[in-house]
Amino acid sequence: MTFLTHPGNVPTILQRFDAPSADPASVTGHLVIRTSFAVICVSLLQIFMPAFIVVILLFSLALIRGVPFDQFYVGLAAVAAILSTIILRPQSFSSLSLQMSRTSVGVDIALGWGLVVALLLVLGFVTSVSEYFARSVLLPWAMLTPAAILLATLLLQRWMRFVVLSLKNQRKAVIAGVNEPGIQLAANLNAHPELCMRLVGFFEDRTGDRLVNLENTEVLGRLAELADFVKRENIDVIFIALPIRHVQRVMDLLDQLRDTTASIYFVPDIFMFDLIQSRTADIKGSPVIAMCETPFYGYRGVLKRVTDFTLTLVALVIALPIMAVLAIIIKLSSPGPVIFRQTRYGLDGQRIVVYKFRSMFVTEDGPHIAQARRDDARITPIGRFIRKYSLDELPQLFNVIQGRMSLVGPRPHAVAHNEQYRRLIKGYMIRHKVLPGLTGLAQVNGCRGETSEVGQMQARVGYDLDYLRHWTPVMDVKILLKTFVQVFRDPRAY
Repeated sequence: MTFLTHPGNVPTILQRFDAPSADPASVTGHLVIRTSFAVICVSLLQIFMPAFIVVILLFSLALIRGVPFDQFYVGLAAVAAILSTIILRPQSFSSLSLQMSRTSVGVDIALGWGLVVALLLVLGFVTSVSEYFARSVLLPWAMLTPAAILLATLLLQRWMRFVVLSLKNQRKAVIAGVNEPGIQLAANLNAHPELCMRLVGFFEDRTGDRLVNLENTEVLGRLAELADFVKRENIDVIFIALPIRHVQRVMDLLDQLRDTTASIYFVPDIFMFDLIQSRTADIKGSPVIAMCETPFYGYRGVLKRVTDFTLTLVALVIALPIMAVLAIIIKLSSPGPVIFRQTRYGLDGQRIVVYKFRSMFVTEDGPHIAQARRDDARITPIGRFIRKYSLDELPQLFNVIQGRMSLVGPRPHAVAHNEQYRRLIKGYMIRHKVLPGLTGLAQVNGCRGETSEVGQMQARVGYDLDYLRHWTPVMDVKILLKTFVQVFRDPRAY
């Protein structure tokens, strides 16, 4: 039996089950699915399958093209196999991997393989071995590999679903506490058979109209009757969903459950909190809950940075001739510097210098900065044009290369405006948990231009916080595509 020995020792199930960033499967999957021999076998196939496909495809294409599979190709196959095993590592046998749609799987594989190819290109450039490989082999290999991995992944996922959903993997569960977290958990368990849980019912001391409506689930008894029921009915899992304030009730219940073999998880009521990237961790055995954190932790941060750097290099190759022409026109059309530098807040509220093409007759940076307005007399004739199509932001590509900004993220505001709005808008500074971006969720939803009213800035901050809560690589791609379209038809650009 899993039990708590004191109030501070809580299992790592602590999550907000209704939060988009806290998928119930990701919370319970690895804790509750029984790892049978068949499950382990399929999991091992999932782990090593990408590397196998990478090597076999490379060897087959070299054979078809009549290219000797020499030491250079052997080295490439080995490095690609290692990178693929690390980067394309699946969710293994967690139930989250069984819930992922084909689109999600395809996007993850495409992004992961893109990262593998990018790293191989960098490695080839650094070691100067690119000339030893035939394009007739590498190009088809780069294009066919993700498709082959996707097909194999979907087949293994189907096999894993068959194995995991067998009756011998099913576990009987009860929930102690009829409240919002418990009901949400029950809905998740009933809606997702891949969690391998059969919810038997609830236990609760309250009766009558004090209980909310329960669908397809009944109250089996009072909390004092739970231990006997668990032993009599061979219940496998108990979820304690009592309010945080009822610590003593939880402790009493745990004492009663010591004589059972059921696994016990505590599901605290933290719906009162506005969680951003909520997740659990432990510090040398002490469990902690992330209440407000950046979405770019672990491999996510690496993926974000590599994507930013790669796309920005491509964008700079295309934009440099345009930037050179704009620099000449700006220099000749009005007095002042070509590049306008302004201090703004970056990651974690640290001050950074942001570059822009000068679009005004003035270069304001200090405690008092007037926002640009429509028909603002400070804007130069060429400045009006470049602001309309956001060309004045192009120098910020160098901010991205420096690692001070990202392609997508909350737009950075002048320090003067930050200091003004952080006092007026609750949670304003949370937007600085990530790098500021050239574009963001707020901008593609119409929140750009002058913020003459606090409500306009509140709407912008609301979108920024939504970005932190729900970030995915796909979201970044969508924002970039929407930005490109809006550049040519945004009436709020001035």
